[in-house]
Amino acid sequence: MRCVRIDGDAAVETGHPDVGALLRDPVWRSTAAEADGPRHPLAHLDYAPVVPHPEKVICVGLNYLDHIAETGRTPPEYPTLFPKFARSLTGANDDIPMPHDDESTAIDWEAELGVVIGSTVCRASGDAAAAAIAGWTVVNDISVRDVQYHTTQFMPGKAWEASTPVGPHLVVAEAGDEAHFPIEC
Repeated sequence: MRCVRIDGDAAVETGHPDVGALLRDPVWRSTAAEADGPRHPLAHLDYAPVVPHPEKVICVGLNYLDHIAETGRTPPEYPTLFPKFARSLTGANDDIPMPHDDESTAIDWEAELGVVIGSTVCRASGDAAAAAIAGWTVVNDISVRDVQYHTTQFMPGKAWEASTPVGPHLVVAEAGDEAHFPIEC
């Protein structure tokens, strides 16, 4: 596994084993932008989750009014949060192992925006929280609905192994700049 910067039709190695390692570099933005490691054709890449070993993944449920209406619920007063675990994440193009028919036949998916936090932040102001955002990615939130509905907690139907494709890109905006460049693992 290697972290790469997408440069046209090539993937340029940054010298990091994965995006999480890159984000631990205090000057990761310039390191990624200036990387000049080995190049690989995009067609030959096998993508891992953007951050393959995150410290934590916090998801927000019931975050779209149309979806809340579908469930027959009322909009929550406070965000509905649930975790996912590193082992529930998989690469953007990987196969998703479906539950056996005796476990579930009610599989659903939702396209979500993933926000990758690139630095430690806690009880931050809005500006400090925004500054901690490394970038954004696509997340396919696969739900095992019948298992999820066994309880009011979302996690049982949301944290199946290898059930959450993430990526393939981390889209990064330089502070105060409109330039974007994707980074991936």
